[in-house]
Amino acid sequence: MIHLMNDLTHFNAAGDCHMVDVGAKPISDRLAVAQGRIHMQARTFDLVATGTAKKGDVLGIARVAAIQATKRTSELIPLCHPLALTHVSADFFLDHEKHSVTLRVTAKTTGQTGVEMEALTGVSVGLLTIYDMCKAVDRGMIIDSIGLLEKSGGKSGLWASASPAATDQGTQSP
Repeated sequence: MIHLMNDLTHFNAAGDCHMVDVGAKPISDRLAVAQGRIHMQARTFDLVATGTAKKGDVLGIARVAAIQATKRTSELIPLCHPLALTHVSADFFLDHEKHSVTLRVTAKTTGQTGVEMEALTGVSVGLLTIYDMCKAVDRGMIIDSIGLLEKSGGKSGLWASASPAATDQGTQSP
């Protein structure tokens, strides 16, 4: 058990959790891209795709929620460092055949720690916002395939997912 704890950076040698000290790490440009998907009934998908849901522009509001969530990640995930983000984008891809919406969030910063958690949090909250706005007509929506697609910067450099889900998108929504 102790060996495993030594492999996890958020635990000290005694097995107690702590916030990782990134003070000595060099500053570098950091980027992370995460993606996830929500599946819904055809009728629900049409409301989202056409922007005619009762609560308004579902994708527009979900985009703002995703961006806001990236900025508040350290308030939600206990051991995350607060970061000064330099850029965040939230892009939606509509799959008309599968009645699903894929959300891809890209987060960037220049700093001493990565932005993977920010991108993943943005995806999660953006998809939950779609669920919240559409649950009155479709409580059976399924959120899945949330994961990191790529990250760059820092000591470990570039990493990219080998998952086939990384290329499964649909058509981009404005």
